[in-house]
Amino acid sequence: MARLVIPSRSRSSTGQSVLLDVRPLQGPSGGRGVGSYARGLLKGLIAEGFDSRLTLLLDAGLDEPALPPGSYRLAGSRRRYHGQLAAYEEAVALRADLERIRPGLYHAIDLRLPGRSPCPLAVTVHDLIPWAWGGPRMRGERLRFWPGKRLLRGADVVVAVSQATADDAARIAGVDPRRVRVVPEAADETFKPSPGAHERVRQRWSLGAGYLLFVGALDARKDPASLLRAWASAREIRPEVQLVVAGDPGRQAPPSMPDARLLGRVDDAELADLYTAAGCFVFPSRYEGFGLPCLEAMACGCPVAAFRNSSLPEVVGEAGMLVDDGDAEALGRAAAAMSAEPERWRRAGLERAKAFSWRKAARQTIAAYESLLQIRP
Repeated sequence: MARLVIPSRSRSSTGQSVLLDVRPLQGPSGGRGVGSYARGLLKGLIAEGFDSRLTLLLDAGLDEPALPPGSYRLAGSRRRYHGQLAAYEEAVALRADLERIRPGLYHAIDLRLPGRSPCPLAVTVHDLIPWAWGGPRMRGERLRFWPGKRLLRGADVVVAVSQATADDAARIAGVDPRRVRVVPEAADETFKPSPGAHERVRQRWSLGAGYLLFVGALDARKDPASLLRAWASAREIRPEVQLVVAGDPGRQAPPSMPDARLLGRVDDAELADLYTAAGCFVFPSRYEGFGLPCLEAMACGCPVAAFRNSSLPEVVGEAGMLVDDGDAEALGRAAAAMSAEPERWRRAGLERAKAFSWRKAARQTIAAYESLLQIRP
């Protein structure tokens, strides 16, 4: 394992190296989509042999996260704030870190951006949901991430995880579309059909196969009311079908989800079992930057029914059933129909999932790096 250091200002330039900011792995984001992205991209870069050109930026004041083995180096920074004011401190303090470490390129995997950068700047945009969808309910999130949104247009390259997010970056943040590269995410290698899943799910949670599954927080954007209406619609066709919810419900969750099975947090292996044994993955989300749970489900051979909005058509394509946005009854009918003939949809989903991989994402990201490193070697 590389040793974490805070390099001094006298350190020589690392020239063609890339400073990849993986600090999101050290906070709450480590268990969310940004954390999945950080781990997946890093594994892909290592698999492509790029790790010798990588330096990983970590917060020296926090516990070091689990990292895959590789020939990368580690560098540290220190911050006073890790909550609502973090992006504001970042805009001021990050330049000093970049001047000390002197990479050839800095890659932010969230909206932690310097006010001014002494080196080329790449940033991954996962979504701009607080502005694209949020309305009054996300006023706090807009305030929290405002510096990053404002600074986004100054990035040399913006890596968008979907075309929908790329369009949002241009429309909402004023990013020049010529600076945007669309690099889709991928599912972790854990997510694949899991032999014996039906029996493990039965023993662990007393669940029979063929249930409807939802994964993620039950916040307003995921529309839990529509999830319940979709389940009611599905039960008109399959009266016995259960609704299973996996994941931390979150602070915005409704007081109750009558008769649904709430499993709470599960690890990735358990989640792969749940996908594999499900009759259909039901996703009533109203806005997604990428929609990773849909891809995870398809990679496990689980049929997917979702609303047609934002990035979801890019991910699901023709391999699942997409219904009009907000039509919960149609979503339930689709889920019931898919679970009645699962093999057809399992095969389609597995084939669709093959189009996404972290090695492919890493190659596309490396191409973006090299285009910038040629500008200022």
